[in-house]
Amino acid sequence: MRYYIADCHFFHEALNREMDHRGFASVEEMNEYMIKRWNEKVRNRDEVVILGDLSMGNAEQTNALLDRLQGKLFLIVGNHDNRYLRSKTFHKERFGWIYPYAELHDDGRKVVLSHYPIACYNGQYLKNKKGEPRTYMLYGHVHDSHDERLIEQYQQMVEKTQIPDRDGGTQSLSSHMINCFCMYSDYQPLSLDEWIALTKQRLIRCQNVEDSL
Repeated sequence: MRYYIADCHFFHEALNREMDHRGFASVEEMNEYMIKRWNEKVRNRDEVVILGDLSMGNAEQTNALLDRLQGKLFLIVGNHDNRYLRSKTFHKERFGWIYPYAELHDDGRKVVLSHYPIACYNGQYLKNKKGEPRTYMLYGHVHDSHDERLIEQYQQMVEKTQIPDRDGGTQSLSSHMINCFCMYSDYQPLSLDEWIALTKQRLIRCQNVEDSL
């Protein structure tokens, strides 16, 4: 099984208190909870693609962390990862690969992987014979911020847009961007299908809240 997760920010004490307001009593408590949640889900034979900003620790701290995380790990580099990646003492071999961007296939679908959200991603409008999306864009970086709200609004706008089709009629555009922010999944890596279902539920809840205001 392959899983995905973004923006764990292990060892990032200020983020726990301020930006994300994660609510842990300490960064040590946060780290231990995330490790527990990760290993409850991931087995050593599983693959986990980390969509950036895994750790704010130094090389030695991050090496020790990776020794405790189960699974075969792959890294899309985020803006905070170079603090350990650039160190000569960091064990890069723990990752199967380290890329700034990647495209993979997952159960017959293409996944576009980037730490940063890409609005017009490769294969955005492709669908299979059943009309289902053939490509998903998985990202991180924006956490649960105003930027994520703008991305959600953009996707709604895209899906309402009609363009001419080959038969003289019209067809709707599509956008399938998924923010794999770790707090959305209670700090567990999820499969593509799990992220699709969770994102759909999250957006429905957000829309219901907006409608009630």
